[in-house]
Amino acid sequence: MTKSIVWFRQDLRINDNPALKAACDNGEVIPVYIFDETISGKADMGGACKWWLHHALTDLAASLNQQLIVKRGNAQAILASLVTEYGATRVVWNRMYEPWARARDAQVKQHFNDNDITAKSFNGSLLWEPWEVLKKDETPYKVYTPYYRRGCLSKSAPRYPLERPNLNIDPSVANDAAKQISALKLLPDIPWDGGLTDMWTVSEKAAGAKLSWFINNAIKEYSDQRNLPAVRGTSQLSPYLHFGQISPNQVWYAITDAFQGDVSGRGVDTYLSEIGWREFSYYLLYHFDDMQNINFNSKFDQFPWRKSEQDLQAWQKGQTGVPIVDAGMRELYQTGYMHNRVRMIVGSYLVKNLLIDWREGERWFWDCLVDADTASNSAGWQWVAGSGADASPYFRIFNPILQGEKFDKEGEYVKTYCPELSEMPKKYIHKPWEAPEDVLKAAKVKLGETYPHPIVELKPSRQRALDAFAKIKGG
Repeated sequence: MTKSIVWFRQDLRINDNPALKAACDNGEVIPVYIFDETISGKADMGGACKWWLHHALTDLAASLNQQLIVKRGNAQAILASLVTEYGATRVVWNRMYEPWARARDAQVKQHFNDNDITAKSFNGSLLWEPWEVLKKDETPYKVYTPYYRRGCLSKSAPRYPLERPNLNIDPSVANDAAKQISALKLLPDIPWDGGLTDMWTVSEKAAGAKLSWFINNAIKEYSDQRNLPAVRGTSQLSPYLHFGQISPNQVWYAITDAFQGDVSGRGVDTYLSEIGWREFSYYLLYHFDDMQNINFNSKFDQFPWRKSEQDLQAWQKGQTGVPIVDAGMRELYQTGYMHNRVRMIVGSYLVKNLLIDWREGERWFWDCLVDADTASNSAGWQWVAGSGADASPYFRIFNPILQGEKFDKEGEYVKTYCPELSEMPKKYIHKPWEAPEDVLKAAKVKLGETYPHPIVELKPSRQRALDAFAKIKGG
């Protein structure tokens, strides 16, 4: 009987797992997860993601009857050792698309093929492979809409989700995964994760439940309600997709099947196009593999960014004096998540009003987000900064007051994460510095004491950003 090592990575699920299904269909499996920190060019996993990973591995191990081998170290060396130990003749995995992962996986595949061990990878993370969607001249797309509408949707439909495999785990794999997961020490020494625990259930089953709730309760109104941070109008599936506790194929077909293939409804089409944006981020990272470090638009290499540790820390801690910005940054730190509309607002504020390099924001999100993803994080920040592919123009500068008044009219979101402003009237909740003294007193707000003064004035800082952009515009 064939024995296959199944190398789990960002595919921590049993259902619709191509590598696992292929291995189970061919004989016995040896399930393995390796926490590999030995790779050159790989950013260390942030604290919020480590927290999620611990719980995701715990859930996966439970689904595998604790027969999951969990190791820390060099993946190639560990896999080679396990091949010998268990007498495996195949090693299979689902592909990753980060440049460091592609380089490592190519070496692993070459090593095993040279030693007469079959090594095979599968697509378990994307609807369309990046190398399959090209323009007529065989070059990659750089603009989202033609990429998605003309490139992806004109291709063959994504594969339908695979059925759950009949697990046939090598009986010699010990049932001690929980101990091995604890040995990775992914959970924080100082307990800052209470908000994460309150908000998230980290499991494959929970991912499916969130998707079902979204289809039944929110997707039809998604086009409008996705912009309202005080309303549960989004799917909140991004961390589950990042860690592979649900596949984009499962999401795609759960939705299209629910509407009998008619996805023309405004909310449904808009949501599926957001799945397309996730694909586009991976596509860009595949074809332009240093996007997390280098401006996609080279004109921004000359941009006069400011360095201000004081302003950066005020932004990170949610102490800028601009309520919608501060609420977003506090939501991020407390829950490991931030509403997508607010991500754009806080990003615009950092790179345009504060004139701080987008890479500082990317790094902070990387450490704090439970859905921190190289492709989406770097593409998202470059989009906001104006330096990315199909990016928001640099001169489009969100006014956080107007954004707050439009999308958080009653101030519910701000009051949730900035409770010191909970008694401020709606008229001033997004601009407390304009409130008369008697209003501030009645709301128990003392600017500079209970809530900060704005660290920059919005109108002059907007003009400063436009002036900075003008310096590189003709470059």
